[in-house]
Amino acid sequence: MTTIDKGLPSTRADGGIRSTLSPETRERMHEDPVTRILKWLLLVTAAACFGLMAWTTGRTYQDAPPVPDRIVAQDGATLMSGADVVAGKGGFQKADLMDYGSLYGMGSYFGPDYTARNLVDLEAATEQNLAELLHHSAFGALSAEEQAAVRVRGQTMLRGVDLTQRTVTVAPALAQAITSVRDQIAVSLLHDDLASGYSKARSLDPQTARQTADFLIYASLTTVARRPGTTVSWTQNWPYEPSVGNVPTGATFIWTWASFCFVFLGFGAVLAIYKVYLSDPDTSPMDPVLSGFARLTPSQRRTGKYFLFVALVLLLQIGAGSVMAHYYSDRSSFYGIPVGNFLPFNFLRSVHLQAPLVWIAFSWIGSGLFLAPMISGREARNQALFVDILFWTSVIVVVGALTGNYLGIMGLIDRGWFWFGNRGLSYLQLGRFWQIAFFAALIMWSWLIARALWPSRVLWNDAAWHFWTGRIRLEHLIWAATVNIAVLYVCGMIPLTGLEKSFTITDYWRWWVVHLWVEQSFEFYAASMSIYLLMGLGLVSRHLAERGVLFQLILIFLGGVLGTGHHLYWNGAPGLWVPFGTMFSFIEVLPLILLILESIENWRSIQRHEEFHYKLAYLYVVGAAFWNFVGAGVFGGGTLNAPLVNYYEHATFLTLNHAHTALFGGFGLLGIGLIYFCLRYIAGETREFNERMGVVAFWLYNAGLILWILLNFFPIGWQQLLAVYEHGLAYARSLAFYDTTLLWQWMRIVGDVVFAVGALLMAFDFLIKLEPVLPNRIGSLLSGIGDRPQKTDKVASAEAP
Repeated sequence: MTTIDKGLPSTRADGGIRSTLSPETRERMHEDPVTRILKWLLLVTAAACFGLMAWTTGRTYQDAPPVPDRIVAQDGATLMSGADVVAGKGGFQKADLMDYGSLYGMGSYFGPDYTARNLVDLEAATEQNLAELLHHSAFGALSAEEQAAVRVRGQTMLRGVDLTQRTVTVAPALAQAITSVRDQIAVSLLHDDLASGYSKARSLDPQTARQTADFLIYASLTTVARRPGTTVSWTQNWPYEPSVGNVPTGATFIWTWASFCFVFLGFGAVLAIYKVYLSDPDTSPMDPVLSGFARLTPSQRRTGKYFLFVALVLLLQIGAGSVMAHYYSDRSSFYGIPVGNFLPFNFLRSVHLQAPLVWIAFSWIGSGLFLAPMISGREARNQALFVDILFWTSVIVVVGALTGNYLGIMGLIDRGWFWFGNRGLSYLQLGRFWQIAFFAALIMWSWLIARALWPSRVLWNDAAWHFWTGRIRLEHLIWAATVNIAVLYVCGMIPLTGLEKSFTITDYWRWWVVHLWVEQSFEFYAASMSIYLLMGLGLVSRHLAERGVLFQLILIFLGGVLGTGHHLYWNGAPGLWVPFGTMFSFIEVLPLILLILESIENWRSIQRHEEFHYKLAYLYVVGAAFWNFVGAGVFGGGTLNAPLVNYYEHATFLTLNHAHTALFGGFGLLGIGLIYFCLRYIAGETREFNERMGVVAFWLYNAGLILWILLNFFPIGWQQLLAVYEHGLAYARSLAFYDTTLLWQWMRIVGDVVFAVGALLMAFDFLIKLEPVLPNRIGSLLSGIGDRPQKTDKVASAEAP
């Protein structure tokens, strides 16, 4: 355990915080040889990973499924053109069908997977046409031997479609199947289906609906048509559909075996490296730069509205999620209200997916802006004004984007839907104009963090010099993480001014944001900020903190960058993503867990000697670390990312389990913990700070997550996984299957209520604790409501981490 320095920071005359460590001691901190090695390993790892991503990007463009100029029948009649397929991709996005069902397993798990369902329909229609052509009888009336022969012939037709040809000619039986299934899809797109919870695509007309059907048929063909010179389809034989002969490839099996070997080897290597080189007995002094209290700076007082907006958007997310959850159990109405007429499921899902990104971002932006003056000890000129400008412009972007989403889905934005409506990509529903504005807000946040950490040109020049000479400190890493978040968001805007023709390429860049943004950029910021809090509160030394975070970041770059490949197994990307995606997805969370364990020892030691002011914030940080390990590690990289497991699990409720526990548990709890840290600092040394409501909200959040797992995600997910294995994905995503899970769909409400109560308590707690920095009229209304007299920071011992 590290040695604890009892000294706390002192307050400067200007109200800033000053560390008790001498300049000589701080300089000596940079001489740690292990830290120096880890810095260069991090730089080399980052360069190597993104260099490899550049090479694999080229391969992905080269090996993505091509779009033929025409698909024709043997008599030369055109069934669909390449232009129709590309226009249909636009129609698919414009109607936001990805937030009702899924394509290549990507999207919502409410409706069908279009690729699987249409593939099965194509095979069934082809078999029926062959039976009538060869036996003058319906397929169901044939003998078992005749059915088997017809099925093999139909599978051969589908596998023999060569998409690399500019003009693809298909046999008569398949041509008739394409025509009939395409017409059926086009009609269904333009009509409500209350039984399945589908609201008609109001943004499509008969022509665009037909083109969208062409695109969906083409996408299904890529899942069974063979890549030239191979025996596997463009999607590595996914989805699993026995009726069309799609089964896992040999590479899927081999790399699953290899990945488990690599994971256990990684366990041992990470534990050994951490124990031998990173956590040796450390006599270096603590650097508790965040432990004292000082007068609030003007910019810190302006961040309160960020925290209230966090609570508001979280409640919006819960509201949308509750209506969505009810859709699963009663698809025709919401307790008798025909909600689909004005709140279609896909709009609610777009809100539910974008809301957590918004409130987590606001929690990190607001807390980062609050903490930066504490770290630097000074206030940058006009920082408060810029904090206000960033907030209000960001709110305008959020409100405008959600409004555009709704108007686009409801068909009220036609020609400008790409720029101002809903772009129809999960997590990236914002129209391009709103995306550009959001990127500008992220750039402004990064700039404000930099000028707050180094508020003068002299300090900035000194910080930049240390950064570029390799003397990287935790403060540099926090700022670099904000730059990383802003820059990677740009990848979701490729190409900038129009639609990409290939869905595989579109989805590839989407995952650069959804995966890299979350599991690399977000993890980068979360690790840097979490460990800085531990160090700044005197729970670990700077030496141990910098060693731990650098080691963590090396593994984050390996797992977050190369691990993107586990999302690219089945969407038409080249097979090289199977080995890359499976080998680097789990061990990244171990160093943070080990550091948390070390900090708990120091926390217990501090409790024996002095009062620790930030127990509530620290409780949320520990909770975030736990769910990061469970949600991202155990439920993600540890199980679902293995190719053979993912082959059957992909597009099932088990992915929902991973998403909810990792996103809210790993990043949401951290954001709330950062806010509670700021709220405690606002209270200062004299004002009462009642932690009870925040602690209750914490345990309600955790109880809600556990109830979702036990009463909804697992009972449905494991049953659905078995249904895929026994019957294929099309059945497992059909109403026939979902109707067998209605009890567990209704049980979701238990976790919803518990979680929602926690969010309401937290929102009220935020409002009460922000009273000192709210306008006088509002503050006077709140004074005396919430924090009744109670010993400062008193929390029952059973509630402490």
